[in-house]
Order: sequence, then C-alpha cells, then structure tokens
Amino acid sequence: MMEKATARDQVVEEELSDQEENVADIKKLKSAGICTVKEAAAKLANAGFVTALEYSDLRKMVFRVSSGSSELDKLTGETFAMFNYQSLQKTQNRPDRLREIADRFNLDQNAMLDNVLYCRAYTSEHQYELMDSVAAKFHEEPGVFKLMIIDSIMALFRVDFSGRGELADRQQKLAQMLSRLQKLSEDDSRSRSFQADPKKPIGGHILAHASTTRISLRKGRGETRIAKIYDSPDLPENEATFAVTSGGVADAKE
Repeated sequence: MMEKATARDQVVEEELSDQEENVADIKKLKSAGICTVKEAAAKLANAGFVTALEYSDLRKMVFRVSSGSSELDKLTGETFAMFNYQSLQKTQNRPDRLREIADRFNLDQNAMLDNVLYCRAYTSEHQYELMDSVAAKFHEEPGVFKLMIIDSIMALFRVDFSGRGELADRQQKLAQMLSRLQKLSEDDSRSRSFQADPKKPIGGHILAHASTTRISLRKGRGETRIAKIYDSPDLPENEATFAVTSGGVADAKE
C-alpha cells in the first residue's frame, strides 16, 4: 500500500513540475483539461504551507550515511558536491575496492557487491533519461536505497554543450536534471553526492543552489586528505583530515 502511495506521489510531483510549454505540445489536451489535472494533482500533493516547527520535525527524518571517518562526517550534509585537484580521486567504482571495504567492516563481500547498483551514461540526454530507471527502481524497492552518487554531474554536459552559445541551454538542462534528482532524494530522504573535477566548483549557480554543502578536497601527506567546507547554509567554515586506506575512508592516524 505504501509503495502504491509513493508511486502516486511521484507522478503527482512530476505533474506539478511540468512546464506549461512542454504540456502544450500535446495537441489533444485542451488548456482547460490541463488546469483540471494540475488542480487535482495539487490537492493530492497537499502542497500547502507548513510551520518551521513542522519542517524541523521533517528534517529529523533525513538519512545520513557515514563516510568511514568521524572527522569527515562532521563536515558533510545530506546533499553535497565535491571538487578537487587533479589526481585526487573522489569515487572509485571498483569491485576489488568494495571487497576490501567489506572485509574492513566484517561484511560478506558478495552481499555487499549485490547491494551496489551501477550504470554508465554516455550523453547528457542519456544521463537524464536514466532518472526514469532510477525512479522506477526506488519505487519497486521503497526505502532500500540510501545513497546516490553521480560522477561526474557535469562531465557529459560540458561535452554535449560547448561554447558560450550553448551555455544557456546547458544550464537549463542541468537545472531540470538537478530538480528531478532533488525530488528523488526527498522521496525517502536519501543522501546525494555530486562529483566534479577542477580546483574551483563548476556548474555555476545552478549546481551551487542544488547542493546543500560544497566541499573542497586537497592532498595531504601520504594517504591523508584534507576536506574543507567551501559553501554551506548551516555549517561553519572548517577542515577535516582523513585517510584513504585499502579499507576505504578512515580517520587519519596522528
């Protein structure tokens, strides 16, 4: 019953967020009919005002994922973007690495690998279309998936849209994708992580507004890495030192 309600809510939210000009392309729908559908969707979504106290209670339901380092956990929020110097990896989708991490936490290797889903996008349009598959998977198994990582959120957009002449189109497509990602994550209070590459954050104000916390990474001595809060609405500017070991992210040794 809850699964059906969740699927219905997703359809309702997408209906509410549809652009009028996109709906207008469907010639069989009259404007009066569109208004009726949107009014019905608004009632089902219960999109009204809530008090700050009620919103505070909703925030308590946010699911947080540990990085493996207590110091790094203090820095990150539920939605964050990372950028760093070249040659400093942020994500590694390698089964062998996951097996080593499983051993560190005394978990069954095969069970852990079976709990990680991976999909590669080849174009920015393909990346956007994959959101349909992601949404379907979340509704098939509600409450199961807790972390979604996109690496890199900007790489394909920068390839498909080149030059200043296509910058506006790129940012519009990026905004649509981030809006959809936000709805998916809010559905079950999932954590999200966006990855970028340069020394300075990319994506303009569109990606900045979609990220709760932006973190800068730089290399320290040996296995140590330093994470710094670059921008956050509720976290003070601070740094944390952690280590990247064979078993994943861990606290740096003194």
